[in-house]
Amino acid sequence: MNSSVSEKNVPKQGHPKGLYVLFATEMWERFNYYGMRAILILFMTKALFFSDAFSSNLYGSYTGLVYLTPLIGGYVADRYWGNKRSIIIGGLLMAIGEFILFFCGSLYDGSGTVSELTTLLFFSGLGFMITGNGFFKPNISSLVGQLYPKGDRRIDAAYTIFYMGINVGGALGPFICGLVGDTGNPADFKWAFLAGGIGMLISVVIQKIYQDKYVVTHDGTPLGEVPEAVQKVEASGKKSPWLNPVITIVGLLVLTAAFIGMLYVDANVFGYLGYLMLAAVLFIAFIIFTDKSLLPVEKKRVAVIFIVSFFVVFFWSAFEQAGASLNLFADRQTNRDLGFFTVPASWFQSLNSIFVILFAPVFAWLWLKMGRNEPAAPTKMALGLGLLALGYLWIANGVKDVALDTKVSMIWLVGMYALHTWGELCLSPIGLSLVNKLAPLKFASLLMAVWFLANAVANKLAGVLSALAPTEGKPSSFLGYEMTNLYDFFMLFLGMAGVASIILFLLSKQLQKMMNARNA
Repeated sequence: MNSSVSEKNVPKQGHPKGLYVLFATEMWERFNYYGMRAILILFMTKALFFSDAFSSNLYGSYTGLVYLTPLIGGYVADRYWGNKRSIIIGGLLMAIGEFILFFCGSLYDGSGTVSELTTLLFFSGLGFMITGNGFFKPNISSLVGQLYPKGDRRIDAAYTIFYMGINVGGALGPFICGLVGDTGNPADFKWAFLAGGIGMLISVVIQKIYQDKYVVTHDGTPLGEVPEAVQKVEASGKKSPWLNPVITIVGLLVLTAAFIGMLYVDANVFGYLGYLMLAAVLFIAFIIFTDKSLLPVEKKRVAVIFIVSFFVVFFWSAFEQAGASLNLFADRQTNRDLGFFTVPASWFQSLNSIFVILFAPVFAWLWLKMGRNEPAAPTKMALGLGLLALGYLWIANGVKDVALDTKVSMIWLVGMYALHTWGELCLSPIGLSLVNKLAPLKFASLLMAVWFLANAVANKLAGVLSALAPTEGKPSSFLGYEMTNLYDFFMLFLGMAGVASIILFLLSKQLQKMMNARNA
């Protein structure tokens, strides 16, 4: 490429313009996803008249599949489509999903009954969202690092800026979608889905218009193009079936139909998704640990990844109550009346992203300030679980000895979300970095799949646990632990996260030895 292109896209100071294109694209996609997620369980219980238990389980199945599909989307992009095509296709599928949910919400008539068409539209909308997320999410993140030459010191700062884009969208989505959709009238939920769909279209348009011009390498070479093997087929005069529009559309519809079916069967027939995910983790472990080419030291590091992934399940299954049981708690048992305005329950879903924006720089400064005393990654993750447990201790005290028909102050939810966000900042970015550092090159993608699978298992478990929340005075139990009120329910998560935190702290030194092991 000529020097003028290089100078235009790679300023000597600051960041390439492509970063801000990806920032905007991701921001609007997160606006769409988190806005929809904030009102999803409210829509199911208020407009579709699903029970709390059914809605919670379905929520867990949906979010679990959302974490699974990037494995498919990343594979297809790497081998056939490239990042750019996958991002656009994924974004359009998510927009279609939101518009289907808009039509689903438009059929609400207040009669207390739900037609078969409404149910079909609802599951179809979720299916398109799941498929679209799979193609969008893994591909846009991978483009950020490709904007910079190897060894460029700006990469860490670039991911920090990109992470801020995620959280700006995560804060705005629930706020806007809640403002127009969570009004107290179930007929208005449709406007939240419409707002999410429009946000997703804005994301696609930004990416489509500016990707060729600005999403390029430091020397001006376009990023995210179709893989070389497919380009060679096209250059030879043959047409690659993977780029055929008809085959693409039919394939995507088949894939979406499969996810719709998986979601429906898991929710209505047999809850198999959790077992399927666990089986996938065990299968991957078998493949890796039986590989004779791996050195003993490499197997020790892989073992660390599996161990921390196990503890991650306890964190996210409690953390992801935010969109399920905690969302219902905000709606039903939180005093949101300010006198002049009633705060929509869905607005509390913005708190996590707002707190990330406020406190991420603080945590980054803190780790640097500690210097040699900075805790090792497993210790940080144990601290994250501990902060999560403290969050549940805080809100459990807020509902202790409080009747189900009594509403408590918003301060209990706000304080809990602050503690949970601090826990997330100790665990989420640290864990992802740990997987990247410890994974042998041969199994880098497969071990990243383990991390996503752990998140998928956790999200599914979050829905299962949310379904156990005692409502209307009906008791429930989990592994022999009896719950008769919300205090008991929140103490379950305190116990899970607290015990996991203590065990991980005790294992930290041994894990550090395994991470730093040398070849004999």
